[in-house]
Amino acid sequence: MAKKVLIVEDNELNLKLFCDLLRAHDYDARGVSDGREALATAREFAPDLVIMDIQLPHVSGLDLIAAMRADDALREIPVMAVTAYAAHGDEARIRAAGAQAYVSKPISVMRFVGSVEALL
Repeated sequence: MAKKVLIVEDNELNLKLFCDLLRAHDYDARGVSDGREALATAREFAPDLVIMDIQLPHVSGLDLIAAMRADDALREIPVMAVTAYAAHGDEARIRAAGAQAYVSKPISVMRFVGSVEALL
């Protein structure tokens, strides 16, 4: 059975790219473009991995990661942050929030897929 990956990304082009890349590597990928839907979708979809944009409208990806870590049903799901935040200290701050991996945008396809494989 294919591993399930939930992508939380507000940029429709990035969301399509991530879903297409993962599906091409035999993952069951589902995307949400509104972070307010992320937790409910994660509970329903039960992903093996969540790929989380950090800069989202309405709710921060960091807040979503914190909410996942506080939720018994979601706390064990690994999170890979994919973000344009690449300033000094951003990776440490994102990992401290509970993300297990960090990939900066624009992504390297090989690094992106490799990070997904390493987490799964």
